[in-house]
Amino acid sequence: MRTKRSYLSVAMIVALLLALFSPVSSAAANPNESKMQSYVNAMQPGWNLGNTFDSFNTNAPNNGDETSWGNPKVTRDFIKEIRKQGFKSIRIPITWSGRMGGAPDYKINKDWMDRVQQVVDWSLEEGLYVMINIHHDNWMWASKMPTNHDEALAKYNAIWTQVADRFKNHSDKLMFESVNEPFFENVDVTMQHAFLDELNKSFVHIVRASGGNNDVRPLVLPTLNTNHSQEHVDSLSSTIADLNDPNLIVTVHFYGFWPFSVNIAGYPRLEADTIKDIDTMINNVTTSFVSKGIPVVIGEFGLLGWDAVPWKTPISEGVPEHGEMLKFIEYFTSKSIENKLALMLWDNGGRFDRRTLQWNDPELYNQIMASLKGRSSTGESDLVFVKKGAQDQGAVVHLNLNGNVLTSIKNGKYELVNGVDYELNGEVLTLKASYVAKLTESAALSEVAVLKAQFNKGADWTFHVLYNDTPVLQNVEGTTANFAIPTAFNGDRLATMEAIYATGGNAGPASWTSFKEYARTYNPSYANNEISLTQGFFNEVNDGTVNLTFHFWSGAIIKYTITKNGTGITGTAS
Repeated sequence: MRTKRSYLSVAMIVALLLALFSPVSSAAANPNESKMQSYVNAMQPGWNLGNTFDSFNTNAPNNGDETSWGNPKVTRDFIKEIRKQGFKSIRIPITWSGRMGGAPDYKINKDWMDRVQQVVDWSLEEGLYVMINIHHDNWMWASKMPTNHDEALAKYNAIWTQVADRFKNHSDKLMFESVNEPFFENVDVTMQHAFLDELNKSFVHIVRASGGNNDVRPLVLPTLNTNHSQEHVDSLSSTIADLNDPNLIVTVHFYGFWPFSVNIAGYPRLEADTIKDIDTMINNVTTSFVSKGIPVVIGEFGLLGWDAVPWKTPISEGVPEHGEMLKFIEYFTSKSIENKLALMLWDNGGRFDRRTLQWNDPELYNQIMASLKGRSSTGESDLVFVKKGAQDQGAVVHLNLNGNVLTSIKNGKYELVNGVDYELNGEVLTLKASYVAKLTESAALSEVAVLKAQFNKGADWTFHVLYNDTPVLQNVEGTTANFAIPTAFNGDRLATMEAIYATGGNAGPASWTSFKEYARTYNPSYANNEISLTQGFFNEVNDGTVNLTFHFWSGAIIKYTITKNGTGITGTAS
């Protein structure tokens, strides 16, 4: 009995020492979760150094270096700024093609490797968790494994052999990601899964055998296309089971329900299908991985439409519409955090300006950071319309309080008075007629106020109050290369556009839907008072008459007709 008590005491001491001095100990472990889950929790939130080391056009200016896609050279001060912004981790996408020699060694250019290491070291020294990968190389040559198997695998193995050796003595806060958004050409999904399984396993075996800290370094494995579909999740689950390695992390990417993300097919609003897509992603990865102790990182998240409209235009012209985008971010971020998914914002230079060190959209940033702590309150929309002639009706706004309490509403420095300027019944906010009359008195048809609603928790919500009347479109002639409809928006905002041939059938790109893609096919300019139709739209429109229907955020619906004859376009107001 004494011997047994003595043995247990020693075992307990050993276990304690292992817990304290385990090689993977960057994050304080929760006794109810795996070490890797604690590690991933400590990465929250993360940020991508996009369009930098992942550039690949080596014939571009500056020899295709990190500045060739328009971003400035990374400095240590910039890395410090990312840390100051509250990010705990940084993903550094890297394209190795064009920076390495030929077979059989595929030796990586020393200057390139040194520069990558310099930025990695700066990031680690600032206390950030760091992820590096093989990025655009996937579609450039790894995707050709089905027809060029041996060469593609040799090149892939050569890169990871060199990278693993270079960084083998680095802190475990550096992790390796096997490949970005993998897919394989001209084979069915079963064969694609097989090729990815081969790459992922080769990657793990190479790193684990390379010495130093690499025997326990956290390694990140993607699903096919880094997609959350159950078949892709199941395939990666099988790979992970075969590897039987406790220091693996899963990654998927998420850019939302595609029709909402780019505003096509009649999805300008955050609605049930978009929310269902978020819930499906979270359910698939948490059930298959997180619940089994395998953590998940959303290695890139955002919305595909973000880059459809340049950031120098007003944010209300973004895709999706600004308030709808913020509602998406609030729901996606808070639900992901609730389910222990680490998030890494994709930023190619459009979110955080690397020259001014300012957020192009501070409300986006605030919404992300607030949602890390729980739900924020939002409005049904961020647009409040006051129709000309109906000011005496006030304005009704529906809130999604999400368990929070409205504490104030401000118009600049003026704080609206509850019971005088507005009232709240449940989640129905009413701007009183007397206050609306003050805003619109002698005002032009335009934005007349920006109201900031504040709550006891979470991010603020902005309401743009628009004094509006029915939009008016005018007749015009132009060409397929230059066609814009003169438009008196009268304080309204365009939500979406339908295009249908007068003879029947959907016109323009994506002919499976009458609702065309915002910015890629049509684009409103409130500064120039026009709605332009793009060359890309006309490239897929037959000669003849097309009936257009413009849907505005106020609820107004305006019909318009265009007639195409070769490159000539005639527009006629209905």
